Amino acid sequence: MKSAIRTCSGFCLFLVLIFTIPAAVSAARVPQAPASINYHIVKKVVLGGEGFWDYLGFDPLNRHLFVSHGTHVLVVNPDTDKVIGDIPDTPGVHGIAVAPELNRGFISDGGADQVTVFDLKTLKTIGTVKVTGHNPDCITYDPSSQRVFTFNGRSDSSTAIDAKTLKVVGTIQLGGRPEFAVPNGRGMLYNNLEDKSVELAIDTHTLKIKSRWPMAPCESPSGLAIDAKHEILFAGCHNKMMAVINAKTGKVITTVPIGSGVDANRFDPGTGLAFSSNGEGTLTVVKEESPTEFKVLQNVPTERGARTMEVDPKTHKVFLVTAKFGPMPPEPAGQHRFRRPPMVPNSFTLLVLAP
Repeated sequence: MKSAIRTCSGFCLFLVLIFTIPAAVSAARVPQAPASINYHIVKKVVLGGEGFWDYLGFDPLNRHLFVSHGTHVLVVNPDTDKVIGDIPDTPGVHGIAVAPELNRGFISDGGADQVTVFDLKTLKTIGTVKVTGHNPDCITYDPSSQRVFTFNGRSDSSTAIDAKTLKVVGTIQLGGRPEFAVPNGRGMLYNNLEDKSVELAIDTHTLKIKSRWPMAPCESPSGLAIDAKHEILFAGCHNKMMAVINAKTGKVITTVPIGSGVDANRFDPGTGLAFSSNGEGTLTVVKEESPTEFKVLQNVPTERGARTMEVDPKTHKVFLVTAKFGPMPPEPAGQHRFRRPPMVPNSFTLLVLAP
């Protein structure tokens, strides 16, 4: 090619460039998933113990998978699928966030209105921080501001914590019930308001809400993931769809069908795949063909209740947790509230899926 270009006329060189450069740019634009995608359960690991669960967290640097479980957090080696640690005293735990550059992890203790801070290497607790609202649920770390944000389910608010000093630096009134949130790494944080079907764009430095975007036709958004490079959000909606949203404009690009009972979404930047974990017992796998084209590749059978997950960006494995359930007891007279069926004792299980 070099010798051909040396002897080529200016017009010939122009042709070479216009046909080779766009193809290379297009190929680099969106990561290509393996030619054959066949996610399936490769292992089930019985974790046992009592108590319900919520989110999972992942630390790719130290190779730790964090599993919330009632009043503590289990730590699993994602390469061996063995439990290697336990972080105790996290009552009503919901989520786990990590700040790798600070060697700190953060756990939202919904039952105690606090955040537990721990060392990512030793897994030892460093301290706790009281939040400014009730029932801190989702928790996320923004590397741009080096702040941790809790989204307080019973207060319609978010608490911002300096991850270095562990001091509360502010409270954001959200105007609705928050669900999951994700940062773009450049000073913007996105959060679903489940009861309003609205996407918030929050400036992590000023703690101001910059935009409120309606998400129709998405209803009751729960899970949220981000392709930070292409500024695309993937929201899991309880009317059985994933809304794909332009994170710069808030426009819903498209929707794709998913299973029922979604509670988590993840995006794997290495493969360009977005995932939805659905409580009905399925995992929906969506391919980002381009920043404007998306299609469902798989609906993988999992197990009932497997509604939260994490993705390992190194191996591309997907981790979910669930349990066996007994029959729903009769509802007490005059009481109409959300109830869960009872768990079968010691049936809490980690599901490992691989492509």
